[in-house]
Amino acid sequence: MYRYVKRVLDILLVLLFSPLWLPLGVILSFLVKITSKGPVFFKQKRYGRNHRFFMIYKFRSMYTNAPKDVPTHLLENPQAYITPVGRFLRKSSLDELPQIINILKGELSLVGPRPALWNQDDLIAEREKHGANNIPVGLTGLAQVKGRDELPIDVKASYDGEYARSIGFFTDMRILFLTVFNAVLGRGVSEGGPKNG
Repeated sequence: MYRYVKRVLDILLVLLFSPLWLPLGVILSFLVKITSKGPVFFKQKRYGRNHRFFMIYKFRSMYTNAPKDVPTHLLENPQAYITPVGRFLRKSSLDELPQIINILKGELSLVGPRPALWNQDDLIAEREKHGANNIPVGLTGLAQVKGRDELPIDVKASYDGEYARSIGFFTDMRILFLTVFNAVLGRGVSEGGPKNG
């Protein structure tokens, strides 16, 4: 039953906070556009609920010559590809703001396991063990508030499984609160770290 409540809650919260994220989105779009060549938005194929793929949206935080579909931690020198504005966007997690589009389209929820890259077979396989591939993917999730980029794949998947077993309104509210708290402090972001998944 909560699955239907969750969808309504996603839409209501996005609309409720639109006076905040809409002007912020316009300002960030302008900054991305004037500080480096290329499109404002970055699209990437991701693995969604029930083994379905979709295109996720982000503010572009890397130069256009960055390798495609390669996790940042696998790049030899990731900092060389990240724009100055992109560093701020990633540190604050504001590069994820355009995923509000994915939420409104029903491809993403506010809370759920972060959608894996289409070629992240290791993460997808680990989540399958924990029953975390059949619930809505999210803008943020339990693994994000527990450590995000600092967590190895198997630990991330175990947290995703824990969320799948405890999914509910109060769980989602707690994760959203902790996400905002961590974003303000810049916790859990580790570009190029060995545990980045």
